[in-house]
Amino acid sequence: MSSSSSNQSGHAPALASSSRGPLTPSPGADDFSDDGLDIGNEELLADDPLHDGGLNESTSFNRQPTSPSQSFASRFLTSPFQPHRRGSPSPSRSPASLFRAATPNTILSYLNTPADPSAGLQDAKDGSHLDWYVEGPGRRVGYDNLTAIDWIYEYSKERTRLRQLTTNNPGVLGQVKVFADSSQIWWILVATGVAVGGIAAGIDVASDWLGDIKTGVCSNVQDGGKFYLNRAFCCWETNTFAVCRDWRTWADAMGIGSAFGSFVVEYLLFTCFSVLFASCASLLVIKYSPYAKQSGIPEIKTVLGGFVIRHFLGAWTLVIKSLGLCLAVASGMWLGKEGPLVHVACCCANVFMKLFDGINGNEARKRETLSAAAASGISVAFGAPIGGVLFSLEQLSYYFPDKTMWAAFVCAMVAAVTLHASDPFRTGKLVLFQVAYRSGWHAFELVPFAVIGIIGGLYGAMFIKLNMKVAAWRSSKSNPFLNRPLLEVAAVALLTALISFPITFLRAQSSELVEYLFAECRDLEDDYLGLCKAGIANTGVIFILLISAFIGFCLAVITFGLQIPAGILLPSMAVGALYGRVVGLVMEVWQQNHPDFIVFRACAIEPDIPCVTPGTYAVIGAASALAGATRMTVSIVVIMFELTGALTYVLPIMVAVMLSKWVGDAFGKRGIYESWIHFQGYPFLDNKDDAPVPDVPVAGIMTRFEDLVCISSTGHTISTLQDLLREHRFRGFPVISATHEATLLGYISRTELLFALDSATSNTRNLPAETRCFFQHTPLADPSVTLDLRPWMDQTPISLSARSNLQITNDMFQKLGLRYILFVDRGVLAGLMTKKDLWLVLNEGEDGKVGRGTGVLREEGEGREDEAGLLGGHRRGLSLGESVGSRDGEG
Repeated sequence: MSSSSSNQSGHAPALASSSRGPLTPSPGADDFSDDGLDIGNEELLADDPLHDGGLNESTSFNRQPTSPSQSFASRFLTSPFQPHRRGSPSPSRSPASLFRAATPNTILSYLNTPADPSAGLQDAKDGSHLDWYVEGPGRRVGYDNLTAIDWIYEYSKERTRLRQLTTNNPGVLGQVKVFADSSQIWWILVATGVAVGGIAAGIDVASDWLGDIKTGVCSNVQDGGKFYLNRAFCCWETNTFAVCRDWRTWADAMGIGSAFGSFVVEYLLFTCFSVLFASCASLLVIKYSPYAKQSGIPEIKTVLGGFVIRHFLGAWTLVIKSLGLCLAVASGMWLGKEGPLVHVACCCANVFMKLFDGINGNEARKRETLSAAAASGISVAFGAPIGGVLFSLEQLSYYFPDKTMWAAFVCAMVAAVTLHASDPFRTGKLVLFQVAYRSGWHAFELVPFAVIGIIGGLYGAMFIKLNMKVAAWRSSKSNPFLNRPLLEVAAVALLTALISFPITFLRAQSSELVEYLFAECRDLEDDYLGLCKAGIANTGVIFILLISAFIGFCLAVITFGLQIPAGILLPSMAVGALYGRVVGLVMEVWQQNHPDFIVFRACAIEPDIPCVTPGTYAVIGAASALAGATRMTVSIVVIMFELTGALTYVLPIMVAVMLSKWVGDAFGKRGIYESWIHFQGYPFLDNKDDAPVPDVPVAGIMTRFEDLVCISSTGHTISTLQDLLREHRFRGFPVISATHEATLLGYISRTELLFALDSATSNTRNLPAETRCFFQHTPLADPSVTLDLRPWMDQTPISLSARSNLQITNDMFQKLGLRYILFVDRGVLAGLMTKKDLWLVLNEGEDGKVGRGTGVLREEGEGREDEAGLLGGHRRGLSLGESVGSRDGEG
């Protein structure tokens, strides 16, 4: 091991050098098999005289003979009389062509084969030609949990795979294989859309039935009622629930006649069922799948940004999330299923991806597919396919090219069609609160619409601040439920049920409440919530709506963050619809009492049409609350337009959303999902973030060379490298030429180094522990008794000058999706910075808010040295001028 502890200024000046030897053909060159990349002599690099014999040989500029041109038919139809491309290379092929056609797999097959003179291997001491094969990004075993992916490597690997697929499969059959490979993503997305639509329909039916069970049961009174029907289907042929004899409350079913006794029994059973459903949902999450908690959108944003969280999108998480959503929604707590349905959609896509190696084997393509699949979750949640695509683009995706937008559109459309075909509500609507308005709006209403937008911004800012404070308290020692999350969920469910039952607006399910608040009074056949009262009673309705909005706000603050599947979109919509309806009712009363006021004279043009529609104010209030909580804009406008189907209300919604975002941003740029990403400590760098970066030199922030543990290119054995891995828990190590001359040669990840050492000592090669290891070309090394680790080393890492500033470094991490950057000074290693280091620096100054949660980054008990940066927390107090570089080698 070479631990660089000396001062870098004391190093000898680094000479410009390269490990590439002269590319002279060796006697054993033809023993390497071609990988299918048939590069002919007609290509430009094949004519380069520097590749044919090296600089020592005479250079000839004579034109090389070209192969005869192929006919049109021969390009698609292979001939049985022609040699196969994968055969051994012909002697006429130039050595440079052979070298370019090889990959790290070729050299590994050679390195893992014992030297045998009779096998025709080249001279063991002449390994100069091997450098062409192994130089480059190196081979990868995989990614550890809680690390970042290498976007550049993944896309390079995909391009190589497609090139090999095209080259190795000529003719009509080859074209069929290429078409089948390109169609894999469409099979995945279509299957995901069908699955998500079916799961959403099942959750709607199950949650509605369980929610109605809290108040009564459907009995066979009129030979039509069945116990498995909810109240809406049980009373399908009646106009009001009051005259429905098939639906019986629990007090009626038990034969309790007194009003007080009926209230007590129904109150008690309502509370018991609520606590039971919430506790069962939380028990499923805690015991079987902790990743199924909450909405999952913060984690999805982090995963799509290039972070690896294993089992978060597994099949077991899908099952628990779906079952837990049915119980959580039925409990009546202030949560929604819209956000968690995005997690469900990504889980479905991940399960189907495992059937296709072309996508499952590439982390970058997997994230493109997940970005497209996420649109189907919002599509079935709001019945808004286009809104789902825009939600994925605006809120979730880190990389969203045009092809991904088209894929997201297809997946969202298939999911919406599946849900519409299922028709869980038997109304022809995709969602329960889908409405349509027959009247327009007037110019004077822009003022109350703007007021609603301002209220929405204040709501979002207060909700985020309070929810973060509750989350910090929940993870502190002052929380009596700190190690008892199930009891905490039961307590919140009990509190919610005790408060909600006496208030009619809170007793209803959230989706049912939003449906009533959105609707026009003339369209309501049964006003069992008492929303459309007239005269002096209208004042009481306004008061109850305000109380309900305040209580709903408080309950949503303490509910979001519990160990239970829970989203925040529908609760925000409900709160916004409540205060929006209040503003609408105030405007309606004002206009009815003062019809001759100058502002309301425009209403006299159409006296038969109501001047003010309170339901539209509820829609605009819901949009403003969503914008304030999530800080989304375009996608919210489109979702609301698809919900209402009223093109004329797009402008008022845009005004409210715009003002809501402006007011919310005045208190903080982060939405609720970004706040939770920050709270959990996920190293997510948003490439859409335009926040200013401190203008400081990176030399004062990076982990300096003196603090790094580096590996020298020579002087190591298998035993010393194994000792290094046991002694240090870093995720990667820079490779330098020597301790006294730290010329940067590359970087090797802990995973690849450990795999290479285990493979060398396995039964295949069975190398002794004293075997010498090399990280650069060693001409006199015998490959049968040494270990060449260059194929596992990234010899082309992204590097910057040590004189760069933090702005350039931040742009490199965000735009290229890097895991780490090495800093050099005239080729000499000067320092290192990882993705987690940069995240920590950019979030400096918010000390008490970083990583206080129980996020997946908490690797307590492992004693990792890489926790010194982000995970340990003991270095958070450093200023930007000090070294805060994490030793986590791969972010």
